[in-house]
This record gives sequence, C-alpha cells and structure tokens, in this order.
Amino acid sequence: MFSSQAMPADPCYDEERPRRCIPDFVNAAFGRSVEASSTCGTGGPTRYCDVQEPHTGTSGVGQCHVCDDTTPRRRFSASHLTDLNNPNNVTCWRSEPLVSSQSFNAPPDNVTLTLSLGKKYELTYVSLQFCPKAAKPDSIAIYKSTDYGKTWQPFQFYSSQCRKVYGRPNRATITKANEQEARCTDSHRFTGGDGLGPAGRIAFSTLEGRPSAADFDNSPVLQDWVTATDIRVIFNRLHIPQPELMSAEDLGIEELTKREREREEREKMKNLNHKNNLLHGSGMDQVTVLPSVHQILAPQAQMHSNDAMDIEEMGFQPEVPPTTIVMAGAGTAMAHHYAVSDLAVGGRCKCNGHASRCVMGKDNEVACECKHNTAGRDCERCKPFHFDRPWARATAKDANECQDWAGCIVLNSQPSYLISGIKTSRILNSTWRTVNGAKVSRRRVEAASLRNQKPDTKLPRRAVCAGKYKALALLE
Repeated sequence: MFSSQAMPADPCYDEERPRRCIPDFVNAAFGRSVEASSTCGTGGPTRYCDVQEPHTGTSGVGQCHVCDDTTPRRRFSASHLTDLNNPNNVTCWRSEPLVSSQSFNAPPDNVTLTLSLGKKYELTYVSLQFCPKAAKPDSIAIYKSTDYGKTWQPFQFYSSQCRKVYGRPNRATITKANEQEARCTDSHRFTGGDGLGPAGRIAFSTLEGRPSAADFDNSPVLQDWVTATDIRVIFNRLHIPQPELMSAEDLGIEELTKREREREEREKMKNLNHKNNLLHGSGMDQVTVLPSVHQILAPQAQMHSNDAMDIEEMGFQPEVPPTTIVMAGAGTAMAHHYAVSDLAVGGRCKCNGHASRCVMGKDNEVACECKHNTAGRDCERCKPFHFDRPWARATAKDANECQDWAGCIVLNSQPSYLISGIKTSRILNSTWRTVNGAKVSRRRVEAASLRNQKPDTKLPRRAVCAGKYKALALLE
C-alpha cells in the first residue's frame, strides 16, 4: 500500500477559509534588461581611468584602461547591472567619459538607466552598488512609473546640494500630508562607503520614515507610493564643484566679499613675515617649489601592461589622454565617468493580497495566479459572476473574497428556465448594476421559485444571474 502524498497547502486558504496571501520577496531587477543612455566603448575603443585610492597618498586618477564593446573582456554593457552579483567576479556598466565642469550653471550630465520590471511590483528598496575604484556620484535622481513608462514620478533624490540641484530641502520631514512625495537627502555621503571599494553603495527604502508604514494595509496612499512598473535612475552630477574652483557668478556677493577679506588678511600676514625675515637676516622668503605639469601627469599615465599595449596598437598617444586628466590650476576641467556593478530592486509582485505567486501567461506576460474569485494581472477586480460585494484588497484581518451573485448573462431573445431557491430580499436590496453595458434596476428584478416552469415568452431581453441566487432580471 502506498500512501498518497499530500498536496502542498495553498497559502491563500486556511482549511478552505480564504486568507491574505502574497508572492515571495524577490529582486525584481534580476535578469531584466536595462536601457542606458551612455555606455563606454559602444562608439569604438575608449580610454577611461580609475579613481585613485585615498590610502595611496595621492588623489585624482589611478590606472587607466580601455573599454571596447567589440571585445568581451572590455565590454561594460548595461546587462552587467542585473546579472548575478558576485563580489569575487564583479561585472560593471560604465558610461562614456564626460568632461566635468567647475560651475553650478553647467548643464547636468543626465546619464540615464531605465529598468522595465514587466509588471506592477510593490517595492521595498532600490539599491545601486558602484564599481571598485569608481566614485560615488554626488547627485542622483530616482523616478518610477506605474504605467509602463508612459509617465514618470519622482521617487528619491540624493545630493550634497539638494536645494541647489533639485529645488528641494535636505532631509525634509515626512508627514501624513506629504508621505507620497519624494525626498532629497545628502545621507549617501556618510553611509555605504566612499565608492572606492566594495562598500560603495546607495540604498533607498521606499517606506522608511513614512508615518503610515506601520498601517500599510489601510493606507491606499502608500500602497500606490510603493507600486511601480519601471525604475529610472538619472546621474546628474558626479561631483559638486569645490568652492575654490567656482566662478564669481556661482559664489554670490556675500561669499565673494568674505573671500576678498580673507585674501587681504593673507596679504598682510605675508608682508609681515617678509619684514620679519629681513630683520632676522634672511635674504629671501621661503619658496615652495611646485611640481611641473609633466611630474603631475606622470603617475596618471600608468596603465596595466595589457591595456597600455592595446592603447598603442589603437594609436592612442599617452601624452594626450582622452579621458581623466587632473591639471594644476583652478580653471582646468577633469573628465569622469559613472560606473555601477549592480542595480537591485527588492519587492513583491503586486497581487493585492489575492495570489501567492506570479506566473508567465500564454501571452508571454507575467501575471498573478489569482485566488479568492479575483481576476486581472494584479488580481485587481472580481471574476465574472462574483460581484456580490465590491472588490477590495486583502488584509491581515479580511481576505475580502469576491462573492458570486450579481454577474449576469444577457439573453437577447432566447427564453430560459429559472432555478428555484431564489432569495428575493438579497436581490431587491441590491443597487443598480451594469450588465454588458446595460443597467439592471432593482425595481425591475423579478424573483420566484419556478422549478421546471416554462419561461414567459412575452418578456423582453432578459439576464440570468448565476451563483447562489438565481433570478430573471428585466433590462432597462
């Protein structure tokens, strides 16, 4: 005798009683395609340089390499953003090198990554892991779409200058009146590493600090807030120009006045030191010998031997590097690029509490495997013939299962028999309902126990209501 193996319990039911159920938590970005507005090497071999590690004692540019989309080991495509994130084998997407500006008034970089999730998800976080030896961007905007990319809504902003770059206050307080609005914060500057190692990361929690998060089941505002079909990340600025490199137009009158006073004080101190040196027999001021331009550029020209050889083969001249160059002097621009190793979007397939998993349909679209007599890609409506109560999202207290009364089939001319067991009070107390585009009035509903009785052929168009309660409804 073989004992039959018990079927796994349906998470949406507890001994046939409906209960709320949700799909597993996943990285919704994994394996999905990402559209990048800029990718290094797609227009031909291009040179890029690392950011120098801080502990080496030098700042600026590290080793330089070549990106080339035609060579697999030098390819940095957007597909690397959503592949398996293995810290022992880091894969990166890199943008084309861009020339940095030393003015706030310069146009933003606006390098964009767009991720389509293929279905509505309820998101818990969006995170960006930056490549080793790559700087963490200063100003980043994250947007979401709930209509598959037709329209976009701000989701989160990061910047050391929130007001200046995005016109929003830094770390604004969230209340119930504005908990569906995007915030701007500079917190990424102090958490998640400096971007030059494995800890270079930014993570946006969609519900953090939002007052109604503890009562999420009863907050339609937050339910809409965490819902998305697409995510867009816009890198606006890698660095904010340093004050000493900013133009007079950027600084403003107050800052310029302050700096002029500081300059005058330095001049006074310099003259005083000069007089003291003369009085003590010193024939000359101390002179600081600055390194030459060639000395400054020498460490920046270092490259891996393979990459250096490849650059020579492609005709690059080492003395004229096409990307990151740091020069002495305040007016010199510096090239930079963006580099991300992983884009993750944590969340659950949106099924409104009426499904425990999402599956691929015959139309090659992912949809919820709906229970509780619900239907739709997101279980967002009741099945036909199950409109005895309005559709509602399932909660921990009530599964809000759709009931099976008021769905009606319109019979244009064919008579039909009625089934006995009608509860007229249930029908007569119903409100107006739409059936195949026509309105059914409770005042025109007739109900009776007509077991095996012939239909009244004189009646006009009729509708047969299915389910527990059967009736003949005359259409207006």
